[in-house]
This record gives sequence, structure tokens and C-alpha cells, in this order.
Amino acid sequence: MSTLANQLAAAEREEVARGIRLLLGRPLLTEAADPPGFDLVRRRREPLAKWFDYTCGWSLVVEPRRGYARLAKVRADVDASRPARRARSGRAPFDRRRYVLLCVTAAELLSMPMTTIGLLADRVVQATASDQALPAFDPVHRPERMAFVDVLKLLEAYGVLRAVDGATEAYVASAEAKVLYRVDTTLLMRLPTAPVGASRLAVPPDEVPLRFAELLAGLVRERRYGAAPEAAGGGEREEVRSEPAAASDTQRNLWLRHSVLRRLFDDPVLYRADLTEEELAYVTSLTGRQILRRSVEQAGFVLEERAEGFLLVDPDALATDHRFPDDASTARVAALLLLEPVCSSPGGMLPEQFAEAGADLLRRFPRWAKAYQSADGAVRLVEDAVRVLCDVGLVRRAGGRVVARPAAYRYRLAGTTSTEADDRQSRRHRNRHRNSPGTGTNPPATTSTTPAFDGPDEGDQQ
Repeated sequence: MSTLANQLAAAEREEVARGIRLLLGRPLLTEAADPPGFDLVRRRREPLAKWFDYTCGWSLVVEPRRGYARLAKVRADVDASRPARRARSGRAPFDRRRYVLLCVTAAELLSMPMTTIGLLADRVVQATASDQALPAFDPVHRPERMAFVDVLKLLEAYGVLRAVDGATEAYVASAEAKVLYRVDTTLLMRLPTAPVGASRLAVPPDEVPLRFAELLAGLVRERRYGAAPEAAGGGEREEVRSEPAAASDTQRNLWLRHSVLRRLFDDPVLYRADLTEEELAYVTSLTGRQILRRSVEQAGFVLEERAEGFLLVDPDALATDHRFPDDASTARVAALLLLEPVCSSPGGMLPEQFAEAGADLLRRFPRWAKAYQSADGAVRLVEDAVRVLCDVGLVRRAGGRVVARPAAYRYRLAGTTSTEADDRQSRRHRNRHRNSPGTGTNPPATTSTTPAFDGPDEGDQQ
């Protein structure tokens, strides 16, 4: 009997660990998109909810009848590394226009359990025309219809919209297209995860640009930790955070636990240099280390702990949202190719040096990266590649230079080739890193090896 009980307990631990990693990779998990995954989360929702609440302070809502699970991730250091992306156009990130249309469209859908694409477009036209702060939506123009379709396709991917008759893409060709939608308004209301509603922070439109950082901080302010911390500032992904003021010891410890573990479980790598003094003291304390290691074990990750920081490896890549190296886009292939020169420059590389490196890639592989084969193509290529490297924590911008971070030294480029696809496939080597499995194999094909965190300390790279 005890053997059976042990087997059942082990099976539960394995399922809970798998559910944690599934939800970290897909905070909105639907039954339609992943029936086995949703069934697992549905059955283990109680221990999953307890783990996320204790470890990260995130709430988990599972709606078995409606077929979705929503993990409400909240972060104090808001960044743009995970934008909404278009289902078309190579999954390009949303621009400002599409974000505006997304917000307006979502607001209009709240009162429409059923609608057509034409009626919804008319509502958006009226809403934007009545608000002086918004540019008017004009579906007469094809680019406007394309932006609107990108918004609708995103909502379809979330499960908020379901086309019961017609195809959304038809609206790009003609504003007279007929598409009938069913709207899940309950799920729509679950999409925002900010603790504070935007309407509670309303300010005059002309003051928004000057107070934008303040407004973002206000959206993610959580009262459970005490009074609001002072406004933080800093460069790209280099935020300066401070613990809430006038907090009790219990609130302070809770904030330290959540602030550290949120970043550990949500970022590709967590550097000690990016932690505040209070966070670093917590994570190096006996209690903090025990909680960190226990949480990692419960989630089924393998912890790499180095002098420079922490990195989680997911053997099954369930928690992976973006892969690196990866052949999904030209920018990601270029990012891997550009790691070698930036790692060879301890003082970092200037924009001009990066542009020359990008131009050299385009000269060496003239049939590759056709979208960048233009006068400014090299500059655009390296800008996109550096953005990828910043997002996965491999480089940082400092003093006008791009400097390699310790995790960048995990990768070694073994070679490049322009051979046929079958030859490229045979050379592929996959690294089972949580946020960076795989190798770039888009022409030019690349092979790489990935030693663990063997670069110099952050202080040696200034």
C-alpha cells in the first residue's frame, strides 16, 4: 500500500512540475490549443495555484467548462521583450497603431457576444472618431484593414474570438467581407493582468508622454507589499528597483521572494549584477537559497548557479517561449553569427563596428536575408539582431556600445555553410536550454556548441 502511495505521490509531483512549466511558457492555456496540457492543469489546478501564489505571487484561474487556464504574470520591471506579434508578416511585433486598435477593439467586444467583422469595424470607427487622443480608424485604406486583421487574428489565437462563418483574412482584400464571430467576453476580461486598472490612472492626454513611466509603474503596483516604491529609471532591461517603503518585515520578505523568483522563472538568465542589494542578500541567505532551490526542483528545472548568476534548464523545453539559437527568422540567425565578434571584444562594439559586421554577413551570403539587401540593410539587420540578443540576456547596451554578458559565452560558432537544406539538417545540434534550445540553420546554416557560463565576470567587461 505504501508503494502505491509513493507511486501516486511521485506521479503527482511530476504532473505538477509539468503543469508549472506549461503555464510559464503559455500563461493563457486553452483546451482547444492543447487538450492534454489543459487536462493536466485542470486536474492539478489546486497545487499549481498554491505553487504560483507562494513562489511568484501570481494568481492562476482555471475555468474547466470554458476551457482555459489563465496565469496572471505581474512584473515590476516592465520591458518590451515579449510584444504581441502578428500572425502574418513573419510574426512581426505589433506597432503602436495595432496596440491602439487592440485596446479599442477589446473594449467594443465586451458588450458583443456575437458580431460580424463589418459591425465591429463600424464600432471601432465610431470609438476612435469620438476620442481626440486617438487617430481615426479608416477601413477604406488597405493598411488600416491589415492592422485590424492582425488584431482580430491575435484575439482568435487567444480564443476570445471564434469565426463561425467566413475567414478573417478576407477583410484585407475587401471591407465588404462577411465574417461572423462568437465572442468569449469572460476570457476577454481575463486577458489584462495588471493589478491596477488603467482607468484608475487616467491623466490628461497631453500629460501621458511626460508621465508614461509613472503610469506603467502604477499599473503593476501591488498593495500587498506595502507603500509604493519610488519611481525607477534606467536603460533597456537595466531597471533600478527598490523595495516598497514602510513595509513590515513580513511584507518585505514576501516582496524579496517574489521579485527574485519572478525574474528567475520568467527570464532566460538572472544575473547577480542586476539584483538590488536587498535582493542579492536574500538570494544568498540560507532561507533564500533553500526556497529558490526547492522551487526550482518542484518545477522540474535544472538549476545552473554560477558566480555571475542563475540559469534554469528545462529538459523538455516546455517553458520555452522563444528559442535561441533558432532559424525562425533572419534576425535570430544573424544574432548567433554576431555573437562571435561581440564576445571577442571585451570592451564591447560600437554601432559602426556592428554595421560593418552586418555588411560583411550580407556580402558573404548574397542570397540570404533578402529583406535586408538594401542601402540601409546592414544597419537594420544588426539592430534586429542586437534586439534579439538583448531580449535573451546575452548582451547589454552600455555607453553607446554593445557588450557581451556572461551567458553569451555559452555559445561557440563551429562554422557556417550555404549547403542544401538536407545537409543543414544533418549538422543541426540542439541545446536543451529553457529559453534557448536549437541552433540557427537558416541560410547561412550555423552549428554551435554551448559551454556553460564560462565567460568573464560582469566586472571584467566594463
